[in-house]
Amino acid sequence: MRNTIIISLMILITCANNTLDAQEEIILSLDKCRQMALENSEDIKQSDNAVLTAKLSKQEAFASYLPKIEGSFSGLYMTPDIDAMGMNLILKGVYLAGISLQQPIYAGGKIYQANKMAQIGKECAEIQKKQIRSEIITQADNAYWTYIAVLQKVKMMETYLDYIQTLYDNVSVSVDAQMATRNDLLRIQTKQSELQYNLQKAQTGKELCRIALCNTIGVDFASEIIPIDTIISVDIERSYDVTIDSLPEILLMQKNIEVKQRQQKIAFADYLPTVGIGAGYSYAGNIKTEGTTEYEGQTVPFSQTYKQGQGYAMLSVSIPIWNWGATSAKYKKAKIETENAESELDKNSKLLQIRAIQSQKNLENSYSMITTADLGVKQAEENLRMMQDKFDASLCTLTDLLDAQSQWQQAQSNLIEAQTQYMIYKTEHLKNTGRLQ
Repeated sequence: MRNTIIISLMILITCANNTLDAQEEIILSLDKCRQMALENSEDIKQSDNAVLTAKLSKQEAFASYLPKIEGSFSGLYMTPDIDAMGMNLILKGVYLAGISLQQPIYAGGKIYQANKMAQIGKECAEIQKKQIRSEIITQADNAYWTYIAVLQKVKMMETYLDYIQTLYDNVSVSVDAQMATRNDLLRIQTKQSELQYNLQKAQTGKELCRIALCNTIGVDFASEIIPIDTIISVDIERSYDVTIDSLPEILLMQKNIEVKQRQQKIAFADYLPTVGIGAGYSYAGNIKTEGTTEYEGQTVPFSQTYKQGQGYAMLSVSIPIWNWGATSAKYKKAKIETENAESELDKNSKLLQIRAIQSQKNLENSYSMITTADLGVKQAEENLRMMQDKFDASLCTLTDLLDAQSQWQQAQSNLIEAQTQYMIYKTEHLKNTGRLQ
């Protein structure tokens, strides 16, 4: 599986190199990296849709307060005619039109609670959007600082190789003057080969990190990324905030409790009566009758067409009496779900507090690592300077000088890792305490 992933990434690198001539150069700051990552994220687009959907649901819930107005129209064509007590009732082309209005007056608080739940749904969608946003920023920061770290390591190794090449040239002159042996040159060449191998690995890692960063910010994989935040300034805080009151996870669980409490009230509303009023008007037309009647001893035919409109108003009251315990079971179920939501908040709050404290410790330890690594670099630089002077004066061996150079390389690498890891930990701590903007 690992080999498959490596091969796939190498193919992406090859494709990027094949389109190098058409590559785009992007000057990238941390703020711009975050902005592009947010603009490129499909999760952000979906969260925007979720917020919009929640707003529409709130509008839908509010409509329950307002009267419902409905219109109707129906037509009837019936054949044959109906014989009704010696006359024909003709229902060919009869029509009936009407309009009605229904207004709920009291529903046990269900409409009010439904509107409050819709408002909570809107707030939850906005909180989830902030949560997704902080996760994307964290990923973008990680990709950005990781790329800077590998870039600096590549530059450091290139500088180291230049130094070794200079040493090789100087020793070559000494060999020609019979002041050094060819064995010294072989040892330097061995060191060069080792460094070139490590540099090639670092360059491959740089390409992988570049492609990952391109994917994060949504640009072509062939784009050349030039980060500008390469000078890392670290300011230690005296105390890191570990409060999690504004953490999206906490806010969402609190909202969930509020939803369960309102669902409990809706369940209780089934015990209460509902009251509503209605009004309407209907109009029927084209109803005909035909027949005969006796008039002055003669049979006289007649026909008549009826058209009539009627208005009405009504009051309805529904009182629950007995439903075999269904309402009680529903209410008890809602109460248990509320208790579970409260228990979930209590349990997860402790875990999230531990996570915040852990990220605080990571940040503090990372700062200590920077201090140690910075001291190590200064010591390694001084040691390398002294060994170089001694080597030039033939007071130490080539082995001592190469060891000093290796110590310098390792010290530089440690400082790069400590500084960039601090920036990554800083973003994670802000995210874990709900303060990442």
